[in-house]
Amino acid sequence: MNLKFYKYQGTGNDFVMIDNRNAIFNKENTAVISKLCDRNFGIGADGIILIENDTNFDFKMVYLNADGSETFCGNGGRCAVAFAKKLEIISNKTTFIAFDGPHVAEIENDIVALKMIDVSEIEVKQNSVFAYTGTQHHVELVDQLENYPVFDHGKEIRNSYAAPGSNVNFAQQIGPATFRVRTYEKGVENETLACGTGVTAVAIAMHKTGKTKSNTISLPVEGGNLEVSFTEENGMYKNVFLKGPATFVFHGELTIS
Repeated sequence: MNLKFYKYQGTGNDFVMIDNRNAIFNKENTAVISKLCDRNFGIGADGIILIENDTNFDFKMVYLNADGSETFCGNGGRCAVAFAKKLEIISNKTTFIAFDGPHVAEIENDIVALKMIDVSEIEVKQNSVFAYTGTQHHVELVDQLENYPVFDHGKEIRNSYAAPGSNVNFAQQIGPATFRVRTYEKGVENETLACGTGVTAVAIAMHKTGKTKSNTISLPVEGGNLEVSFTEENGMYKNVFLKGPATFVFHGELTIS
C-alpha cells in the first residue's frame, strides 16, 4: 500500500499526519506505527495523527504514540487543526472530537489556540503535583533545569505510577508567570521537545500551588514557546486554552507492505 503522509510539528513536537477519512490506515498494526515513528528506519515522529470522519463534529482526531497506545496530545491537537485546514475540512474555527472528548480551536497564521478539557483531577503532593489534562501528568519544580537528568528521573517517576503510567514534567520558574518546562513522555519513552498537555498541567499546577497568581502563563519548552490561559472556579480549571505554532514540514509517500 502506498501511504500518503504529511509531517507537522508544534514547538518541536512532531507528528506523521494521515488523512484517514477513507479508513485506509490500520490503527491496530503497532509494528507499522512504530516503524513510521522511527527516526532511523522510518519517517521519524513522536506520534501518528489520523484525521477521520465524525457525524457530529468537523472531524475526529486519533492520536497514537510511537508504541501504538492511544491518548490525547495537546500539540498534536493543534497540528490536527492545521492539517484539517490544509485538507479544507475547516476554515479558521473548528469543533472536533478526540480521545478525551470534544475540543474547539481557532487558527490564524499557523498559530492555533486549542481549548483543552476542564481540569478538576489535581492531586497536590509534598514535592509534586499530579493532574489529568487529557492524559496523566506528574509536575515537579526543580533548579537548574538546563542540566537536569530529565530522561533518567523521568523514566523512574513514569514507571512509579500504575498503568498506564504518567508523563513527567520538570519545571523551573523564571518569572512571575513564566515557567520553563522539559517533559518525559510515556509512549514515546523519551524526552520530547514539547508537550502540550504537559505545559497545561504545569500551568495549572503552578497556579494551584500559589507559585503564580496569573491566569495566563508563558511556558518556554525545548522547541519554542507555548502559552496556557484559564479561569478557575472553586478548584475547577475551565476555559483552558493552549496556544502556539503548528507548522507544516513536508509531505511524501511511503510503501507499506
